[in-house]
Amino acid sequence: MLGRHLLEMEWRDALFLHWPVSPETVAARLPEGLSVATHGGDAYLGVVPFVMADISPRGIPFGLSFPEVNLRTYVDGPRGRGVYFFNLDAADPIGVHVARRLFALPYYRAEMTVTAEGDRARPVATDRRVTFTSHRTHRGADPAHVDLEYGPAGEAFEAEPGSLAAFLVENYRFYAEGRRLYCGEIDHGPWPLHEADATVRTNTLFEANGFDAPGGAPIAHYSPAVDVTAERIRRVEF
Repeated sequence: MLGRHLLEMEWRDALFLHWPVSPETVAARLPEGLSVATHGGDAYLGVVPFVMADISPRGIPFGLSFPEVNLRTYVDGPRGRGVYFFNLDAADPIGVHVARRLFALPYYRAEMTVTAEGDRARPVATDRRVTFTSHRTHRGADPAHVDLEYGPAGEAFEAEPGSLAAFLVENYRFYAEGRRLYCGEIDHGPWPLHEADATVRTNTLFEANGFDAPGGAPIAHYSPAVDVTAERIRRVEF
Protein backbone atom coordinates (compact mmCIF):
# COMPACT_ATOMS: atom_id res chain seq x y z
CA MET A 1 0.00 0.00 0.00
CA LEU A 2 1.10 3.57 -0.67
CA GLY A 3 1.57 6.23 1.93
CA ARG A 4 0.02 9.64 1.34
CA HIS A 5 -0.97 9.42 -2.30
CA LEU A 6 -1.22 12.34 -4.70
CA LEU A 7 -3.94 11.30 -7.18
CA GLU A 8 -7.06 9.19 -7.34
CA MET A 9 -8.54 7.89 -10.59
CA GLU A 10 -10.31 5.01 -12.32
CA TRP A 11 -8.80 3.13 -15.27
CA ARG A 12 -11.53 1.88 -17.61
CA ASP A 13 -11.80 -0.44 -20.59
CA ALA A 14 -8.16 -1.52 -20.46
CA LEU A 15 -6.79 -3.81 -23.13
CA PHE A 16 -3.45 -5.57 -22.60
CA LEU A 17 -1.82 -6.80 -25.81
CA HIS A 18 1.53 -8.55 -25.30
CA TRP A 19 4.05 -10.12 -27.63
CA PRO A 20 7.00 -12.26 -26.47
CA VAL A 21 10.38 -11.05 -27.72
CA SER A 22 13.99 -11.93 -27.00
CA PRO A 23 15.47 -10.29 -23.90
CA GLU A 24 18.24 -8.86 -26.11
CA THR A 25 15.66 -6.93 -28.14
CA VAL A 26 14.52 -5.10 -25.02
CA ALA A 27 17.89 -4.82 -23.25
CA ALA A 28 19.35 -2.78 -26.09
CA ARG A 29 16.73 -0.08 -25.50
CA LEU A 30 16.84 0.26 -21.71
CA PRO A 31 18.57 3.11 -19.86
CA GLU A 32 21.31 2.59 -17.32
CA GLY A 33 20.02 1.13 -14.06
CA LEU A 34 17.32 -1.09 -15.57
CA SER A 35 17.54 -4.73 -16.67
CA VAL A 36 15.08 -6.93 -18.54
CA ALA A 37 12.48 -8.83 -16.53
CA THR A 38 11.48 -12.12 -18.14
CA HIS A 39 8.89 -14.84 -17.68
CA GLY A 40 9.75 -18.31 -18.95
CA GLY A 41 12.83 -16.86 -20.65
CA ASP A 42 10.91 -14.30 -22.71
CA ALA A 43 10.75 -10.54 -22.48
CA TYR A 44 7.48 -8.89 -23.47
CA LEU A 45 6.43 -5.78 -25.34
CA GLY A 46 2.93 -4.58 -24.55
CA VAL A 47 0.48 -2.16 -26.14
CA VAL A 48 -2.03 -0.98 -23.54
CA PRO A 49 -4.92 1.40 -24.35
CA PHE A 50 -7.37 2.52 -21.68
CA VAL A 51 -9.32 5.50 -20.37
CA MET A 52 -8.05 7.39 -17.34
CA ALA A 53 -11.25 8.64 -15.71
CA ASP A 54 -12.00 11.06 -12.87
CA ILE A 55 -8.35 11.94 -12.26
CA SER A 56 -8.28 14.21 -9.23
CA PRO A 57 -6.11 15.22 -6.30
CA ARG A 58 -6.73 13.17 -3.18
CA GLY A 59 -10.11 13.90 -1.60
CA ILE A 60 -11.54 15.94 -4.51
CA PRO A 61 -14.44 13.98 -6.08
CA PHE A 62 -14.40 15.34 -9.64
CA GLY A 63 -11.57 15.34 -12.13
CA LEU A 64 -10.27 15.03 -15.64
CA SER A 65 -10.79 12.07 -17.99
CA PHE A 66 -8.93 11.17 -21.19
CA PRO A 67 -7.71 8.11 -23.13
CA GLU A 68 -4.09 6.94 -23.27
CA VAL A 69 -2.13 4.27 -25.11
CA ASN A 70 1.41 3.19 -24.29
CA LEU A 71 4.11 0.84 -25.45
CA ARG A 72 5.80 -0.85 -22.50
CA THR A 73 8.06 -3.61 -21.31
CA TYR A 74 8.91 -5.08 -17.89
CA VAL A 75 12.10 -4.43 -15.99
CA ASP A 76 14.01 -4.85 -12.77
CA GLY A 77 15.26 -1.56 -11.38
CA PRO A 78 16.68 0.18 -8.32
CA ARG A 79 13.27 0.30 -6.64
CA GLY A 80 12.14 -3.16 -7.71
CA ARG A 81 10.33 -4.69 -10.65
CA GLY A 82 8.06 -2.51 -12.74
CA VAL A 83 6.86 -1.28 -16.10
CA TYR A 84 9.14 0.70 -18.40
CA PHE A 85 7.39 3.05 -20.82
CA PHE A 86 8.76 3.72 -24.31
CA ASN A 87 5.90 6.10 -25.04
CA LEU A 88 2.71 7.42 -23.48
CA ASP A 89 0.37 8.95 -26.07
CA ALA A 90 -2.53 10.83 -24.48
CA ALA A 91 -5.45 13.03 -25.47
CA ASP A 92 -4.54 15.52 -22.75
CA PRO A 93 -2.48 18.42 -24.13
CA ILE A 94 -1.98 20.08 -20.74
CA GLY A 95 -0.80 16.90 -19.01
CA VAL A 96 1.51 16.06 -21.91
CA HIS A 97 2.99 19.56 -21.84
CA VAL A 98 3.62 19.42 -18.08
CA ALA A 99 5.17 15.93 -18.20
CA ARG A 100 7.51 16.92 -21.01
CA ARG A 101 8.39 20.35 -19.65
CA LEU A 102 9.07 19.28 -16.05
CA PHE A 103 10.58 15.83 -16.63
CA ALA A 104 11.08 15.41 -20.42
CA LEU A 105 9.10 12.17 -20.19
CA PRO A 106 8.09 10.38 -23.42
CA TYR A 107 4.54 11.76 -23.52
CA TYR A 108 3.02 12.70 -26.87
CA ARG A 109 -0.15 14.56 -27.79
CA ALA A 110 -2.65 12.53 -29.78
CA GLU A 111 -6.18 12.77 -31.08
CA MET A 112 -8.12 9.80 -29.73
CA THR A 113 -11.63 8.43 -30.03
CA VAL A 114 -13.10 5.79 -27.73
CA THR A 115 -16.59 4.42 -28.28
CA ALA A 116 -18.18 1.52 -26.47
CA GLU A 117 -21.28 -0.61 -26.63
CA GLY A 118 -22.60 -2.98 -23.98
CA ASP A 119 -22.52 -2.90 -20.19
CA ARG A 120 -19.09 -2.47 -18.60
CA ALA A 121 -20.42 -2.98 -15.06
CA ARG A 122 -21.78 -6.52 -15.35
CA PRO A 123 -19.59 -9.24 -13.81
CA VAL A 124 -19.46 -11.07 -17.15
CA ALA A 125 -19.92 -8.26 -19.66
CA THR A 126 -19.16 -10.31 -22.76
CA ASP A 127 -21.30 -8.00 -24.89
CA ARG A 128 -18.94 -5.09 -24.23
CA ARG A 129 -17.23 -3.85 -27.43
CA VAL A 130 -14.78 -0.96 -27.42
CA THR A 131 -13.33 0.86 -30.42
CA PHE A 132 -10.14 2.77 -29.65
CA THR A 133 -8.33 4.94 -32.19
CA SER A 134 -5.29 7.15 -31.69
CA HIS A 135 -3.52 9.46 -34.10
CA ARG A 136 -0.36 11.13 -32.77
CA THR A 137 -0.35 14.87 -33.43
CA HIS A 138 2.75 15.84 -31.47
CA ARG A 139 4.90 18.26 -33.49
CA GLY A 140 8.28 16.83 -34.43
CA ALA A 141 7.52 13.31 -33.20
CA ASP A 142 7.47 10.17 -35.31
CA PRO A 143 3.93 9.33 -36.46
CA ALA A 144 2.03 6.69 -34.53
CA HIS A 145 -1.41 5.28 -35.24
CA VAL A 146 -3.56 2.77 -33.36
CA ASP A 147 -6.96 1.40 -34.36
CA LEU A 148 -8.35 -1.40 -32.19
CA GLU A 149 -11.64 -3.11 -31.49
CA TYR A 150 -11.87 -5.27 -28.40
CA GLY A 151 -13.93 -6.66 -25.59
CA PRO A 152 -14.06 -9.43 -23.00
CA ALA A 153 -14.40 -13.09 -23.88
CA GLY A 154 -15.41 -15.58 -21.20
CA GLU A 155 -15.56 -15.56 -17.43
CA ALA A 156 -13.88 -12.96 -15.25
CA PHE A 157 -10.82 -14.05 -13.25
CA GLU A 158 -7.90 -12.73 -11.23
CA ALA A 159 -4.37 -13.59 -12.28
CA GLU A 160 -2.74 -16.29 -10.17
CA PRO A 161 0.50 -15.19 -8.46
CA GLY A 162 3.49 -16.32 -10.52
CA SER A 163 1.42 -16.80 -13.68
CA LEU A 164 2.18 -15.14 -16.99
CA ALA A 165 -1.02 -13.08 -16.67
CA ALA A 166 0.15 -11.73 -13.30
CA PHE A 167 3.59 -10.92 -14.73
CA LEU A 168 1.96 -8.92 -17.52
CA VAL A 169 -0.75 -7.01 -15.66
CA GLU A 170 -0.05 -6.89 -11.92
CA ASN A 171 2.57 -4.14 -11.85
CA TYR A 172 2.56 -1.35 -9.28
CA ARG A 173 5.66 0.59 -10.20
CA PHE A 174 6.75 2.29 -13.40
CA TYR A 175 9.93 3.75 -14.81
CA ALA A 176 10.37 6.27 -17.61
CA GLU A 177 13.42 8.04 -18.95
CA GLY A 178 13.41 11.81 -19.30
CA ARG A 179 16.08 14.22 -18.15
CA ARG A 180 16.89 11.46 -15.67
CA LEU A 181 15.38 8.10 -14.86
CA TYR A 182 12.12 8.57 -12.98
CA CYS A 183 9.93 6.18 -11.01
CA GLY A 184 6.33 6.27 -9.86
CA GLU A 185 4.30 4.06 -7.53
CA ILE A 186 0.64 3.17 -7.91
CA ASP A 187 -1.79 1.07 -5.89
CA HIS A 188 -4.98 -0.76 -6.75
CA GLY A 189 -6.75 -4.05 -6.16
CA PRO A 190 -6.10 -7.01 -8.47
CA TRP A 191 -7.20 -6.40 -12.03
CA PRO A 192 -10.56 -8.06 -12.79
CA LEU A 193 -9.56 -9.79 -16.02
CA HIS A 194 -11.15 -11.51 -18.99
CA GLU A 195 -9.48 -13.10 -21.94
CA ALA A 196 -9.93 -10.54 -24.70
CA ASP A 197 -11.35 -10.77 -28.19
CA ALA A 198 -9.28 -8.10 -29.94
CA THR A 199 -8.89 -6.99 -33.54
CA VAL A 200 -5.78 -4.95 -34.33
CA ARG A 201 -6.61 -2.95 -37.44
CA THR A 202 -3.63 -0.60 -37.14
CA ASN A 203 -0.72 -0.41 -34.73
CA THR A 204 2.46 1.48 -35.60
CA LEU A 205 3.75 2.02 -32.05
CA PHE A 206 6.54 -0.52 -32.56
CA GLU A 207 7.88 1.27 -35.61
CA ALA A 208 7.49 4.67 -33.92
CA ASN A 209 9.71 3.42 -31.09
CA GLY A 210 12.34 1.82 -33.30
CA PHE A 211 11.24 -1.81 -32.96
CA ASP A 212 10.42 -4.34 -35.63
CA ALA A 213 6.81 -5.39 -35.17
CA PRO A 214 6.71 -8.80 -33.46
CA GLY A 215 5.10 -11.62 -35.39
CA GLY A 216 2.21 -13.77 -34.29
CA ALA A 217 -0.99 -13.07 -32.42
CA PRO A 218 -0.68 -11.20 -29.13
CA ILE A 219 -1.69 -12.45 -25.71
CA ALA A 220 -4.81 -10.39 -25.00
CA HIS A 221 -6.55 -9.50 -21.74
CA TYR A 222 -9.37 -7.06 -21.02
CA SER A 223 -10.37 -5.38 -17.76
CA PRO A 224 -13.52 -3.28 -17.31
CA ALA A 225 -12.20 -0.98 -14.57
CA VAL A 226 -10.00 -0.60 -11.50
CA ASP A 227 -9.68 2.21 -8.94
CA VAL A 228 -6.12 3.53 -8.71
CA THR A 229 -4.14 5.81 -6.43
CA ALA A 230 -0.77 7.22 -7.41
CA GLU A 231 2.18 8.94 -5.76
CA ARG A 232 4.17 11.72 -7.38
CA ILE A 233 6.93 10.81 -9.82
CA ARG A 234 10.37 10.74 -8.19
CA ARG A 235 13.88 10.85 -9.59
CA VAL A 236 15.74 7.55 -9.26
CA GLU A 237 18.99 7.78 -7.34
CA PHE A 238 21.66 5.15 -8.05
